[in-house]
Amino acid sequence: MPLSRDDLQLDRQLCFKLYAASRLVVRAYKPMLDGLQLTYPQYLVMLVLWEWDERAPSQPTVKALGERLLLDSGTLTPLLKRLQSAGLVERRRSTLDEREMHLAVSEQGRALRCRVPALKRQLLCEHGVDTEQLEPLRAQLDALLRRMAEQLPS
Repeated sequence: MPLSRDDLQLDRQLCFKLYAASRLVVRAYKPMLDGLQLTYPQYLVMLVLWEWDERAPSQPTVKALGERLLLDSGTLTPLLKRLQSAGLVERRRSTLDEREMHLAVSEQGRALRCRVPALKRQLLCEHGVDTEQLEPLRAQLDALLRRMAEQLPS
């Protein structure tokens, strides 16, 4: 089916809507994250590490983290080094394969997690977000991400 002129309008582009929404969400999170002394990418890393703290995968490695966040090790390594310097993350070389870096949240990182729920509730409340209304969107985005990940080369 050929594209019409309207199909090429910016406001008809899903990619633009996702990009703009992502930027606005990150901007809305900024005051909360400033209070935690985290950047948004560092926050995403901490979310995964907090998950793993409760039920760790068999290999909590930089590679596994990259797969979970759809990021490469070149992007993750500087983030992890800063989080380690801040005392939030522990990084240890594998004793079986020194190329593998194992990750864990530190005690200080666990303590930080306790501050997040109240800040997140405040953020959602301030922006009038009804989390139940977001569930269908989350499910649609999950399906889109799966389809895109299956079709794009790694």
